[in-house]
Amino acid sequence: MYHFYSLSIAFILTTFCIAGYSQSQIKNEPKKPLSIKKAQGEIILDGVINETDWQKAEVATNFFLNYPIDTASAPYQTEARLTFTDQALYVSFVCYDNTMKFISQSLRRDFQYDKNDNVVLIIGPYNDAINGFFFGITPENVQLEGTISTGGAEDGSYNEAWDNKWFSKVKKYEDKWVAELMIPFKSIRFKSGVKTWNITFQRFDLKRNTISSWIATPIQYNGTSFAYSGNLIWDELPQKSTNISIIPYLAGGLSRDSQTDPVTKKNDLQAGFDAKVGITPSLNLDLTLNPDFSQVEVDNQVINLSRFEFQFPERRQFFLENNDLFEKMGFPGARPFFSRRVGLARDSSGTLQRVPIWFGTRLSGSLSKKWRLSLLNMMTKEKLSLGLPTQNYTVATLQKNFWAQSTVQLSFVNKQSIGISNEDSLKYFNSDLWKQKLDGNSYLRVLNSYNRNVALDLDLRNKTNSWYTSSYLTGSFDNFNTKNILSGGGFISYTKRNYKISGGHTFVQKNYNAEAGYVPSNGVYPGISDTFLNLEGTIFPKGKKNILAKMGSVLQLSVSSIPNGTITDKGVSIGYYFNFLNTSLLSASYSYTFQQLTKDFNPIDDSKFTNFLVAEEYDWHQFSVAYSSNQRKLFRYSIGLSNGSFYNGSKFNANGTLSYRVQPYGSISLNFDYNDLRLGKGYGDAKLFIASPRLDLTMTDKIFLTTFLQYNTASDNANINVRFQWRYKPASDFFLIYTENYLPENFTSKNRTIVFKLTYWFNL
Repeated sequence: MYHFYSLSIAFILTTFCIAGYSQSQIKNEPKKPLSIKKAQGEIILDGVINETDWQKAEVATNFFLNYPIDTASAPYQTEARLTFTDQALYVSFVCYDNTMKFISQSLRRDFQYDKNDNVVLIIGPYNDAINGFFFGITPENVQLEGTISTGGAEDGSYNEAWDNKWFSKVKKYEDKWVAELMIPFKSIRFKSGVKTWNITFQRFDLKRNTISSWIATPIQYNGTSFAYSGNLIWDELPQKSTNISIIPYLAGGLSRDSQTDPVTKKNDLQAGFDAKVGITPSLNLDLTLNPDFSQVEVDNQVINLSRFEFQFPERRQFFLENNDLFEKMGFPGARPFFSRRVGLARDSSGTLQRVPIWFGTRLSGSLSKKWRLSLLNMMTKEKLSLGLPTQNYTVATLQKNFWAQSTVQLSFVNKQSIGISNEDSLKYFNSDLWKQKLDGNSYLRVLNSYNRNVALDLDLRNKTNSWYTSSYLTGSFDNFNTKNILSGGGFISYTKRNYKISGGHTFVQKNYNAEAGYVPSNGVYPGISDTFLNLEGTIFPKGKKNILAKMGSVLQLSVSSIPNGTITDKGVSIGYYFNFLNTSLLSASYSYTFQQLTKDFNPIDDSKFTNFLVAEEYDWHQFSVAYSSNQRKLFRYSIGLSNGSFYNGSKFNANGTLSYRVQPYGSISLNFDYNDLRLGKGYGDAKLFIASPRLDLTMTDKIFLTTFLQYNTASDNANINVRFQWRYKPASDFFLIYTENYLPENFTSKNRTIVFKLTYWFNL
């Protein structure tokens, strides 16, 4: 193994040396200014920018390529103009082109950025180079919006699930397409008295596989990052006005559960509302009463062969604005708060069930140029079928910005079970029943009368995004534990044009408990320490006959140990990839894994087969290859294959996606994941398979139909979800959703539900 480490590092260093002959580095220049003046006349959204105010507006032009090269101007230029009225910000784009044939995945709102031709506005109304919003539009007038955190430096900085009300119009000409956007000031947050905003623009020309931005940005960084943005200079500031939105809903449904005796039938009708109250232009109060989340699509099922819980993303609108203050507490291995813990819980079979919520309040936003705040309080109703009492969740975060793009944050999380006293919890804790159920994390969440976490997070980033460090320390408090209740860690990365080095160390003590958070090591290890190092080398080939955008190597090293010093996990992964100019991608990798188990475990079924036992040691090797085709074609596909040993046996995996685009009205796709596991005698053999065909039909840019089938042999379930959405007014929707679960052997129905929901967005 020592020799393998040496060869791996030598391989990466060779890539670095070769990469040294690549193109030169772009310097981070002073912020480019762009002035915005108040409109003197009416702006009509029609894709024709002939109004006098557009003619007088300053033009942002001379866009630079960011990908696949960053040393030239964009071959097809873009112009951006801005103006405003008392009510809204207006933006116009002129996107020059020599063809009006575009790639458009569908007409569905919230399009996928990397699957469509589009142009995007990026604004930072707080002028802190950390937080902001983005608004994107395609040539088919399909909208996309979201929030930006951590300066937009990483892909995870962009939350596309955030939704709000704005308007747009696109018109195509022979040599260009023109988009006009109207963004009400009530739809965004901004600070009073701040006359300079961060701003930039980016255009993705997918049919040519080029990305260009207003500010020249080195290829290794996002062109939408605030580190490479300009300054929007306001001639006069927008005035504060009443900003109150009320979003009532009416929902109802019918359900049938065929697995009960007798068969259970239910019908339901309920109403509630959400409200947004602008306390200041930058501070918002969200309210919800009897919320309903039935319009959220079902989670994509996965085959999980690890010992850890799988983390699904949050999609519920109430939790999304300023959500970075909550979701980025701690590190991925220990999050003190995970919003999906509120209103969602797993039953004894592991199926995710909704827990009814009484009410929720959340105050979030900016207090000043340097300070941000988020306060949340939610009350869930009693759910006896899940063994859950009434529970209250309180989360508070205070963040200060400093230096270029750095933050320090103090957070508090409290989960309180109403009606369970400390004495009741301790009595149950000492009983045999507790010992029998201790392995079930859902019971652990119920039995404490309270669980609290305090966390301190520090993020440091330099002006060019080349250096980034992050660290955290958090502690938990509950009925049972007063020692070994900490979790913490540190991470550092250094990114240059041709290489990136990153690494870190984290620890979770054995009694650290975040019941409202996400700690995958809980229940698996008696405390854990992780150390990891990643090395990446990148080459940008040159030459007229070159077919590659870039290629490079990746080396990942990790080691984990428990408090007594025993090494429980070691991992090495080395790979090489090729990104082609035609958008296809090819990669190959090898990985080595070592485990000494800290808990009895069987990846197939620990109730049917012999378990791998505590203290047993296993190591295995895997070889993988993956390829994705030209994403610009109507038919495209991706496939991944891996094969090798696995514990005391072997594992073969094939996964991928087949998709056909009926432009621009939607697509037909099939996702699949197949695992052939052959373990030692008595440990089990299994062929686990998920197939997920999907029909995504967009009849107009306001009427959408999605049909989604999931066939999962691992959970012995087949599921169909049909979701109809009519966006009859901006941010106002009618949903009709049908869901049914079947036994996959004979497609006998387990249960079915049909629900409707009607929402309307009122601005007061």
